[in-house]
Amino acid sequence: MKRIALCLVAVVAASSFSVQSAFAVKAFGEAFADRYNLTEPTTDAEKSLAAAVKEAKCTLCHGEKSKKVRNEYGQALAKLLDKADFGAKRRKDEPEAVQKELFEALDKVAKEKSKSGQTFGEKIAEGKLPAAEGTDAEEEK
Repeated sequence: MKRIALCLVAVVAASSFSVQSAFAVKAFGEAFADRYNLTEPTTDAEKSLAAAVKEAKCTLCHGEKSKKVRNEYGQALAKLLDKADFGAKRRKDEPEAVQKELFEALDKVAKEKSKSGQTFGEKIAEGKLPAAEGTDAEEEK
């Protein structure tokens, strides 16, 4: 019995090392990872973006000092998405519709210009984080 318990603890501990970083809204992070092939990147740009997102974690969309602040990319997404629309029940009941809505929002935001002068999509295609440095603003409500 002790061996079984010890094995279970070892499995849980080992699996905790492979858990991806959390996003403010799980569905948003999953959609971003799916849209930009971050789970199994194949190109250099995808690999670079995957590494940058892994390091950035929440600051992909949020400010560095407070999660109540969004950067320019997070602000652009917030204009199109309401986290209340993507709760666990809806994600379970309507996974295709949720993914479609999220992909449409990501694609629309990708066409918007970053303060760096490039579109968010151009930056992502180059393997860079979409938000320009120092663009944290707007308190969340």
